[in-house]
Amino acid sequence: FYIHIHLKKQKKYFAFCSSVYQLQQEAPRPKRITCPQEVSTGKCVFHGLISRERADELLAGTEGAYLIRESQRQPGTYTLALRFGGQTLNYRLFYDGKHFVGEKRFESVHDLVTDGLITLYIETKAAEYIAKMTTNPIYQHLGYTSLLRDKITHRLNRTRSEPKKVTFQQDEKISPSPLSRRTTIKDGPEKHCNYEKIHNFKVHTFRGPHWCEYCANFMWGLIAQGVRCSDCGLNVHKQCSKLVPSDCQPDLRRIKKVFSCDLTTLVKAHNTPRPMVLDMCIKEIEHRGLKSEGLYRVSGFTEHIEDVRLAFDRDGEKADISANIYSDINIIAGALKLYLRDLPIPVITYDVYSKFIQSAKITDPDTRLEAVHDGLLQLPPAHYETLRYLMTHLKRVTMYEKDNYMNSENLGIVFGPTLMQPPDLNTLTTLNDMRYQKLIVQLLIEHEDILF
Repeated sequence: FYIHIHLKKQKKYFAFCSSVYQLQQEAPRPKRITCPQEVSTGKCVFHGLISRERADELLAGTEGAYLIRESQRQPGTYTLALRFGGQTLNYRLFYDGKHFVGEKRFESVHDLVTDGLITLYIETKAAEYIAKMTTNPIYQHLGYTSLLRDKITHRLNRTRSEPKKVTFQQDEKISPSPLSRRTTIKDGPEKHCNYEKIHNFKVHTFRGPHWCEYCANFMWGLIAQGVRCSDCGLNVHKQCSKLVPSDCQPDLRRIKKVFSCDLTTLVKAHNTPRPMVLDMCIKEIEHRGLKSEGLYRVSGFTEHIEDVRLAFDRDGEKADISANIYSDINIIAGALKLYLRDLPIPVITYDVYSKFIQSAKITDPDTRLEAVHDGLLQLPPAHYETLRYLMTHLKRVTMYEKDNYMNSENLGIVFGPTLMQPPDLNTLTTLNDMRYQKLIVQLLIEHEDILF
């Protein structure tokens, strides 16, 4: 019954906007005007050096007629002259392997003109309608979106746990911290794992008639009629993409790999609070490697680390990283570092990088910790949870310092550049910030129990 109601709404909206589809069918068809003076460049056939006035005479009286002429003002450049609406329109024509006058690129000038005539015709005949397209979107009412929202709500209700209140007060169960002033920030914002994700829209060419899943209006044009989210498959107009809420639910079939995949995209696609690579590698390391000398500092064989990466990309959570396959725990540790280092957006994101660096420069210990805590609250939920889980693990690693010789400072040296990178990737900036990167990770490990 629920789906039936929404399908009825869908039909109503599609019928309402079918006139735009009809307009595309009625748009003028392109007609190339030929003449004896035409010259071929190998890229296209064009009229010789003729004036605008001559072009206007050749095109007069034929809607959709077009020709290409060499510009008199700028020899060596070409102009597309197109007849529409009883007048001749002139566009500078470019070629870089494909023909274009704007953003869209076409295999042939004929396709370019066809698409241009469709756009001009619809924008002329339905200007008022197009202007109102996004004012009454049906995005929240379509069956697709409603069912998706219900699925997301169910998943979040099942996986969300109560956030831990962050405090700088002395607690009997918490080992004493170096804070001289015990500050409570219980009244401050808490970190909720709502895992919102923006859509990853890319320009797309649709084969056959398609309607926007935001405003339900026809997506007109010959090519590049709109955009498609490469993570969930949502299809919308380019102008509508700016209004779609951050509710992308990635489809596993569209996620081609695990390594180098956006962190939030990966965890939403697999319906997990953290990346599987993190959980599986840490579990294996804590099972058999906490006492390994130089853990995370000693490198494993590069070829074997690459094998682990390929295993995760190929098999996902079914990847076998047990001691039977990889007896050297440094290979697993190296794979975990590689995963974190290869994230397109670091765990400590570019947006908050400078805030953390500035926090590290604060001399007062208590103020510095509060600044670090504020930075943590600005991380995306999936990044926050990943960092929290990793720091809890690294804290356990330091408990075996007598065996593995890895204290919080050593781990800070290893993980600083792995977890945070400057947005501009400037070499000088990276070198200058290394000591602050190390200090941030060191503080996160040492005060993991009160910062998260």
